Amino acid sequence: MAREGRVTALKEQVRNRQRVNVYLEGRYAFSLPLALAARIGEGSYLSEEEVEKLLHEDMLHRAYQKALNLLSYRPRSKQEIQRRLERRQVSPEIIDTVIRKLAREGMVDDLDFARWWVENREDFRPRGRALLRYELLRQGVDEETVAQAVEDIDEERSAWRAGQGYAARLRNLDEATFRRRLTDFLRRRGFSYSVAQAVVAGVAKEREELS
Repeated sequence: MAREGRVTALKEQVRNRQRVNVYLEGRYAFSLPLALAARIGEGSYLSEEEVEKLLHEDMLHRAYQKALNLLSYRPRSKQEIQRRLERRQVSPEIIDTVIRKLAREGMVDDLDFARWWVENREDFRPRGRALLRYELLRQGVDEETVAQAVEDIDEERSAWRAGQGYAARLRNLDEATFRRRLTDFLRRRGFSYSVAQAVVAGVAKEREELS
């Protein structure tokens, strides 16, 4: 690839109209996003240093767009974005720049992410504080932030909701098996033994009253 020379053509890509192919001295050299390509014109001369700067800005642009794409599906922790960009062979310097930019824009915040994670679990798959803590640590959230995110969880209420939902699947079992399986389920969801036992007793009582 040419590292310097006169810009002889700027051609919009057919498959991606957001990028432009740059030709130096009559030969394809590299491509750039529209915003960067707009800064150069046909006939201008690009030194090796200018080419390197443009290519660096393009790598930063690509990494930023990849991060935005990840965030379009759901919130992410800083470390999660870092790991995903590392898999794409993005350099540590660019990853750090992208994450700091996202943080400045308010698009990445580990406490907001941790609270979203907890609320999402509470709404759809309630679980205990211990399991939530483990999940968030795996997402790269630090201990202090995790502690803030899980401090207000009402474990008994969460366990009750989880237990009632699962109990319907056990309705045809005998009492002993019903209690054992419901206890095991709640323990797998990260609830303490005492919380699980209290909920199992309550759900079993409701089951008895309805039978």
